Amino acid sequence: MRYRQLGSTDLNVSEISFGTWAIGGAWGETNDKEALNGLERAMDEGVNFFDTADVYGDGHSEELLAKATKGKEDKIYVASKFCRAGDIHDSTTYSEASVTTYLENTLQRLGRERLDLYQIHCPPMEILKDGNVFHVLDKLQQQGKIRHYGVSVETVEEGLLCLEHPNVRALQVIFNIFRQKPVEQLLPKAKAQGVGILTRLPLASGLLTGKFTKASSFSEDDHRSFNREGEKFNVGETFAGLPFEKGVELSENLNWIADGRGNMTRAALKWILEHEEVTCVIPGFKSVRQVEDNLQAHQSAGYSKEEMNRLYNFYTHNVFPHIRGSY
Repeated sequence: MRYRQLGSTDLNVSEISFGTWAIGGAWGETNDKEALNGLERAMDEGVNFFDTADVYGDGHSEELLAKATKGKEDKIYVASKFCRAGDIHDSTTYSEASVTTYLENTLQRLGRERLDLYQIHCPPMEILKDGNVFHVLDKLQQQGKIRHYGVSVETVEEGLLCLEHPNVRALQVIFNIFRQKPVEQLLPKAKAQGVGILTRLPLASGLLTGKFTKASSFSEDDHRSFNREGEKFNVGETFAGLPFEKGVELSENLNWIADGRGNMTRAALKWILEHEEVTCVIPGFKSVRQVEDNLQAHQSAGYSKEEMNRLYNFYTHNVFPHIRGSY
């Protein structure tokens, strides 16, 4: 495993880490035993960073991480997120009392006294412009309850606004072959300011695995079913904002990236890691097999300059016009 420094912090994290949305819920059927085995397998292979949130399975993913990392709290870093358990448009959700309660509940579920990274969970722009929540996080950091804090954002504009706050040490962004917009401004500015980049939805909700057809279906409790058109939250969180059928069609045009890289999954993750501004990629998983497959990405062949340009042109001309929602 290779490690990268999270911006200017003291955290060196595995370049392939894991998100825990899928094992918490909203991705169809879950299996706690398989989830715990997957977490254990990841740590055995050198993964030392996991991303979660208080709303993933109503805290269940945090509880799973507590079980998996017990006794390893000083070696395994955990990032969690807050605000979506409340009304994200209500300023009281971001008050000192509310955020402190969210944090204490998260720490209790994780079985920890301090959180390595605490992130605002995709707040609306008006909250970021108001800025009071950053003062709350400063205070929690001074109290020693969090080591560092950051923001999970939906759009480049939100990310750039967050960079105006000096103590923001990490941005979590949607970034993959289908969502390349952060390359233009956000990634270089974040790197210049010592802000780490966590890349979520690296496989575009599975589109970039190459395993789906237009006839593929998902269970009712899977966001790829209930949020396909953005009914529950930002449409960009599902299939990178692409209409499913169009996404499948576009993914079929990318089969070539798997050549010499094992499969499309590994190739898609490797593409992200080719960007030096990225601290780590955080794919989700529901099985040990998926963990093992994702971990092989860092051993895959790199991309030539010509291949990178080809993929950027494909995104610009073929993908970008079909992305829905703000990004």
